Amino acid sequence: MKSAIIVFPGSNRDRDMVMALRQASGSDPAMVWHKETELPDVDIIVVPGGFSYGDYLRAGAMGALSPAMRTVRERADRGVPVLGVCNGFQILTEIGLLPGALMRNAGLKFVCKTVQLKVESAQTLFTSGYSDGQVITVPVAHNDGNYFADAATLDRLEDRGQVAFRYVGSNPNGSQRDIAGIYNDTKTVLGLMPHPENAIEALHGGTDGRGLFDGLVRSLH
Repeated sequence: MKSAIIVFPGSNRDRDMVMALRQASGSDPAMVWHKETELPDVDIIVVPGGFSYGDYLRAGAMGALSPAMRTVRERADRGVPVLGVCNGFQILTEIGLLPGALMRNAGLKFVCKTVQLKVESAQTLFTSGYSDGQVITVPVAHNDGNYFADAATLDRLEDRGQVAFRYVGSNPNGSQRDIAGIYNDTKTVLGLMPHPENAIEALHGGTDGRGLFDGLVRSLH
């Protein structure tokens, strides 16, 4: 599986994502600086976590204007899978690849903890490494992870099976309907707030994130 990671000033989970993709696929992803307009021919593009441009204006707003993101959108429109994690999720909503917005956490504080997620369906290229309804444990680390959309959009996401992951037991940020991650209409774009790339080593507290990356490799091989 060939992959590329978009790197912004302020990215801080790009190297973690390198390790996760390397472990799963056996090869290093291409690192693409956000000012580039050309991307290599890859099977998946990842927009990593961090604080692109220091979250000035609002989280993901300035990162969404980077030249590389125009190319990411073009590739996504052609069906190339895109994964956005945390700040990457925020950026994907800002460029319109995913509906809704990520607002300030309900508690108005940065949240850094492990959470439990329910895998809504294992029938996608991103979740094929799990089983339907499986509960996994992964970390979150964000200040603006409160997913918001209008009622009609939320109903549409539910009806079309576009909710990918849902918080169970405890909602860390106030997200509507406990939503932790969503897909686009074709389920080729996934945005999620938790960090599966930080749950691939037992010494770091757990390996539940491996299923996402191992499933991607099998689906895109």
